[in-house]
Amino acid sequence: MSMARVSVAEHSRLSVLLARGLLRKLVGQVTGHPLLNWSLPGKTDRLVISPQDLRTADATQASEIYAGRFVFAGKVVTCDARSPFEIAPPSEDWAMSLLGFGWLRHLRAADSAITRANARALVDEWITLYSSTEPIARRPEVLARRIISWLSQATLLLDDSDVRFYRRFIRTLTRHVRQLRRTAPNAPDGVPRLRAMIALTYAALCMAGQARHTGAASTRLGDELERQILPDGGHISRNPGALIDLLVDLLPLRQVFTARNLAPPEALLNAIDRMMPMLRFFRHGDGSFALFNGMGPTPTDLLTTILAYDDARGMPVANAPHSGYQRVDANGTVVLMDTGTPPPLAVSTEAHAGCLSFELSTRQNRIVVNCGLPATSRDSWRQVARATAAHSTVTFNEASSCRFVESGPIKHMLNGMPIVSGPRRVTIERGEQENAIVLRTSHDGYVADFDVIHQRTLMLAADGRRLDGEDVFTPAAGDAFMAGGDQFAIRFHLHPSVKANRLSDAHGALLMMSNKEVWTFTAYEDRIDLEESVYLAGNDGPRRAVQLVIHGRARNVMRVQWTFALSTPPVTGARRSRGDDLQLPL
Repeated sequence: MSMARVSVAEHSRLSVLLARGLLRKLVGQVTGHPLLNWSLPGKTDRLVISPQDLRTADATQASEIYAGRFVFAGKVVTCDARSPFEIAPPSEDWAMSLLGFGWLRHLRAADSAITRANARALVDEWITLYSSTEPIARRPEVLARRIISWLSQATLLLDDSDVRFYRRFIRTLTRHVRQLRRTAPNAPDGVPRLRAMIALTYAALCMAGQARHTGAASTRLGDELERQILPDGGHISRNPGALIDLLVDLLPLRQVFTARNLAPPEALLNAIDRMMPMLRFFRHGDGSFALFNGMGPTPTDLLTTILAYDDARGMPVANAPHSGYQRVDANGTVVLMDTGTPPPLAVSTEAHAGCLSFELSTRQNRIVVNCGLPATSRDSWRQVARATAAHSTVTFNEASSCRFVESGPIKHMLNGMPIVSGPRRVTIERGEQENAIVLRTSHDGYVADFDVIHQRTLMLAADGRRLDGEDVFTPAAGDAFMAGGDQFAIRFHLHPSVKANRLSDAHGALLMMSNKEVWTFTAYEDRIDLEESVYLAGNDGPRRAVQLVIHGRARNVMRVQWTFALSTPPVTGARRSRGDDLQLPL
């Protein structure tokens, strides 16, 4: 959307955010300048402890790095005897990965004298060629990632190193910490800012001469955790993947406090205790996370590592009202639903317009999904993936239920497109009826443009063999829909492993799972179409998929009922009348 379409209230919010952002950027440019790092002598001369790195390491990638091939963010750069820090990066994401030094863990995994020497040589090149003068390297979020990586891989870098390298490394690390201490408040809101606070706490605990900063760093970290980690354990951005991204650093941080004979801050312990159950909340039976609000492929190996630290190992909660999600689990069948409003403006650049979308799985089979985001080349897909049409919910007139800033200074300042308007009122009622769990929901995201309220009811049978659904459209004001504004499409994106065949009467479809289990989709008297879709969150990149779509006009059809049911044996094209055998609450 352009700034011309923004309402007065939205324009006011954007103006305040822009003013604050410009001020932070100006302050960050001044306080983050590397010359200021020379103003005070550093007292750190050694490391006290090196934290554990929980991220998965691949020793085979060490050979690639030794050969001068750096593969980050889907891009491959071959150095040909040049330093990777001298090569123009193919993308910003590639540069951020390189300058964050997370790849050092692969060299450590190889555990050889050659890889240790290679790691020291690359870090020494960085210190010599660029140090902290590279603009991307000075970003607080990249600086924080580099500090954590250097601390975590200190054993790799410093064991058997000569005195010259040891001193240069410690001196540069100290300057990085000093710089981040000044610029951390200017980091982008959300995960980047919280990681900056985590990095400063690591530094205070792991570096000699930094103990005097431990109290302040812990306090700032605690305040940020209280602000960003919601009471139910979700993250303020509503991105399920943020939990994995943060816990992989928070869990070792808790261990470092214990190793230093210090009590971890209550805010840290409470945040971890709230976040761990939410990991199970978002998981389907195959271990993958539901694809809501910026979630991409699930790093299953990393998730498994994190879950090993969950002492409770209890059943996932069913209701996450602060995060805006619902979970229904019956006999191995799982329904996960987005029932939240958009996140705050400053942390909405990855959020999606997927209100009342849901995902359905049964044990190891995922049936209905959202499109998600790919692991790499996200910028190419982000605009498509965030649209309502990329989610298993209802679109009106091919528009999204949220409005995004698509141009202007806000987009540049936040490095993305924030959500400036969307559903303000989302209602949720959860109950039981005749051996089934019922969710009754509604949202007003289409009221401003089309004067339509969307109500959705889901009812999952207790045996997990049937999911009944109902979508109802009502005018928000008056008794009539807006002229030309009542065209709807109800979309059910299918996982690419599902093979779909429409029944002969065009009112249903057979869905064959990869394990030969057959489910049926029935739309009763409404016609369904099989249309192309794309599953973006595949481990190997985007994959072709299909979607079931019910098109109509709300003035003609205000209520659409549909059913997913396990079919044993598979059914034929017999059709029931609308509403037969359905006991959905109205």
